[in-house]
Amino acid sequence: MTVSRPFAEQNIRPLPVQDTLPTMYDLPSEDPEEPGLPDEFHDLQPQLLSQTLRLTDVARDRIFTGTDLNLYYDANHTLWHKRPDWFLAIGVPRLYDGWDLRLSYVIWQEGVSPTVVVELLSPGTEKEDLGQTEAGAGEPPTKWMVYEQILKVPYYILYDRYTNKLRGFRLSNGRYKAIPVKNEQIEISALKLRLGLWEGEYDGISRKWLRWTDVEGNWIRTDYEVAEHNRVIAEQGQRVAEEKAERLAERLRSLGIDPDEI
Repeated sequence: MTVSRPFAEQNIRPLPVQDTLPTMYDLPSEDPEEPGLPDEFHDLQPQLLSQTLRLTDVARDRIFTGTDLNLYYDANHTLWHKRPDWFLAIGVPRLYDGWDLRLSYVIWQEGVSPTVVVELLSPGTEKEDLGQTEAGAGEPPTKWMVYEQILKVPYYILYDRYTNKLRGFRLSNGRYKAIPVKNEQIEISALKLRLGLWEGEYDGISRKWLRWTDVEGNWIRTDYEVAEHNRVIAEQGQRVAEEKAERLAERLRSLGIDPDEI
């Protein structure tokens, strides 16, 4: 006699996407075949952008800025990536999982696209940066297509250090539209900031640099500049106090009073 057994319900569920796709540890930026940064400017300029960025409405530990870091954007083509010269992502921790420095920026892990991407134009990448190239059949989409149509980055900024030309684009109805440049500054209204060309010395090099300003166009200082400013103010205050004390001493001496005996 055959005894039927009740059907045992299977509790197996598909693994979450984040558990099956490669992570930043599988897709790092480091590539032994890459020649490295094209020039020192591409190293220094992003540093200045990060150091002068101040968002009044966002805590600093909820801001991530990437420099020359692989940005993986397509879960269906996990090796496809772009490498912005600088980008800003808001609402993600500076440290991955609260403790680790990122090896790359993987969209399907982070869940947040950059708010601003900055590309520093060079002769070898200018056409792609400006959206003047097209992807061939089976090739990854162009940089412009990724920023505009896939990641939908709200602000795309381009700076040509050879001509000191600054250009900006803002996403509007799914397409980039040029932002007016006034007095060599571009308004980033969503951040209540501006990006502008500043002529001065940074890291011992005098030239025009791209850096952040407040909404009124005042240059935002780096931490070093703040410390140096405070040092100068303190020294000036000390000199004023010493001069005031000396004048008082001279006054007392003129009255026949020895200030050292007071």
